[in-house]
Amino acid sequence: MPAPVPQSTAAPDLAGNIRIVLVGTQHPGNIGAAARAMKTMGLSRLVLVAPEKPLDDDAQRRSAGAEDLLQSAPVHATLAEAVADCRLVLGCTARSRRVQLEQLEPDAAAGRLLQFAAADTVALVFGRERTGLTNEELQLCHASVHIPSDPAFSSLNLAAAVQVLAYELRLALLAAAPADAAIPRSDDLGATHEQVEGFFSQLAETLDAIDFHKGRSPDSAMRKLRRLFLRTDLTVNEVRLLRGVLADAQRMARLAGEGEGGRLSP
Repeated sequence: MPAPVPQSTAAPDLAGNIRIVLVGTQHPGNIGAAARAMKTMGLSRLVLVAPEKPLDDDAQRRSAGAEDLLQSAPVHATLAEAVADCRLVLGCTARSRRVQLEQLEPDAAAGRLLQFAAADTVALVFGRERTGLTNEELQLCHASVHIPSDPAFSSLNLAAAVQVLAYELRLALLAAAPADAAIPRSDDLGATHEQVEGFFSQLAETLDAIDFHKGRSPDSAMRKLRRLFLRTDLTVNEVRLLRGVLADAQRMARLAGEGEGGRLSP
């Protein structure tokens, strides 16, 4: 779990720092209905990731006054792009997955999002209507969010799920006092999602370079390492330090390989 951030008396734009991300939405009308659910709860930052169809008249009708959210919603090709600058990313999922993430109920998720929205952009991610988020997309999240619906009939419409979480966020926003606003010190800023993903990419390359996996599949080790580092809520300086260590390890591996090649040459 990301660590709490230091306290300050500044009054941040909490709602403005909360991003609702819809991934691979199949029916444009559901995007419109989700925009309406957001606007009724004071949320305005809608982001779309690879929707199957463009917004249409049905989306406009079902937004019922939230057309401005549709018009201003950026569209990204991948979830990684959509959350690159986010400090905290929570993914909504209806069932247990192979990806082992901390699981939050809606009220706890709202509290976690507001804690970090005091200083940074955060994202609440919703997946496709039929299949939800993929395991690869869930790996980009710090924790998952589960709405405890009746197991005998657990299917929940996308817009309804957005409404449930938007309502919990509204309650948390109303309860938040300006004096409780929390922002990080300027010398200890949290790393963005893009910065952390860059570290993970370099870590995977380094483990390959030093033959850490010994012929085994790297997937399991990388999943465990991702969970470990995501729990620590890395700062910008910590990511810089870790990437420096990895760069030296890669350099030493390269030198070792060149040395072995030299000895084998006639």
